[in-house]
Amino acid sequence: MAESITIIDNRNGESIEIPLLNGGVSATEWSKLLPGVWFYDPGFMSTAACESAITYLDGDAGILRYRGYPIEQLAEQSTYLEVAYLLLYGELPTTEQYAAWKNEITSHTFIHENVRKRFLDGFHYDAHPMGMLVSAVAALSTFYLDAKEIFDPESRNKQVIRLIAKMPTLAAAAHRFSVGMPFVYPDNSLDFAENFLSMLWKVAEPRFEANPVLAHALDVLFILHADHEQNCSTTAMRVVGSSHSDPYSATAAAAAALYGPRHGGANEAVIRMLTDIASIENVPDFIATVKSGQGQRLQGFGHRVYKSYDPRAKIVKRIAYEVFEVTGKNPLLDIALELEEIALADEYFTSRHLYPNVDFYSGLIYQAMGFPLEMFTVLFSIPRTVGWLAHWQEMLDQDSKIARPRQLYIGSEPRDYVSITAR
Repeated sequence: MAESITIIDNRNGESIEIPLLNGGVSATEWSKLLPGVWFYDPGFMSTAACESAITYLDGDAGILRYRGYPIEQLAEQSTYLEVAYLLLYGELPTTEQYAAWKNEITSHTFIHENVRKRFLDGFHYDAHPMGMLVSAVAALSTFYLDAKEIFDPESRNKQVIRLIAKMPTLAAAAHRFSVGMPFVYPDNSLDFAENFLSMLWKVAEPRFEANPVLAHALDVLFILHADHEQNCSTTAMRVVGSSHSDPYSATAAAAAALYGPRHGGANEAVIRMLTDIASIENVPDFIATVKSGQGQRLQGFGHRVYKSYDPRAKIVKRIAYEVFEVTGKNPLLDIALELEEIALADEYFTSRHLYPNVDFYSGLIYQAMGFPLEMFTVLFSIPRTVGWLAHWQEMLDQDSKIARPRQLYIGSEPRDYVSITAR
């Protein structure tokens, strides 16, 4: 027998039985009993706006799966491009499919010369790399006019490939511009992560040789950040996409949401916090200040969804040590470890479900690899692009309605206009 709930309208005694499906209750069924009565849910804390088969997330148990595959297995055994294929098409690729997929991505890494020469080079010298990236992605829609053909399977797939392939090129170009270095063209003989590092760090050498440990670490971080269910930027992608906007405009909207410090800037905030703490000796006083509620926050702990240890954080912590073997230990690591040890042993934090999340250690890795803080959100955007696109495709395939939430009006009652001279 299917699970259900019964709702009673105490104003008139009428009731309705509504089935529980996939952990949710249909608002359409609810409105049959209570037409014109809306759920008031700021921030969508308890509202499911869609059905999705892409990512499963159980925050209480600390579980994250892409298309049913545990994130731990994918991070250990897979590659970012393989995971990208999985998220987009629902299954892991065969050997032949993977070879064709890699070739397609590699063949689309170059950006139109006018994007670089006339658009990117037109930014002010101190433009933020993330602001440049958001703008450049939106501008791509003017270069690929077939992008508006969103219900043509061939055209749609072409735009998906273009976005995944060109995002690292745009990201690297934004960084090079921000530090006054010349643009580096993609080297399509390199793997995805290696090619990105080449476009970032190449100086005058004929061919950039990325350290394999660092390239692997970046690839794993890309896997961990590829998707995370209905977060702010993914919701933005779905909302904008629901108007049948082209994928470049929708992706730019998602990236703009990620640009906000409450979403994509969390690992940057961790680095700033650790830098402010300055030494291990200051950690106890910092913890005391956080607990006193005097304005300090424990950055990198806690999550909107996870109420236990973020499964991605455990993987990132392991990868951090591998990176530090190559780069040397980030001097902030000891502070981070002390902070984690004290917080996890303190009932104040554990009772509030404040455990390390993926941002707590990822920033340390990026900093050790030489990335400035301004690039952290840009790095987030590269892998998350495939998650955004997977949700965009799913939304179109579901023929989703255009997003149009209701509101509870709290403004003035009807009143008459008064001329300006009489006010």
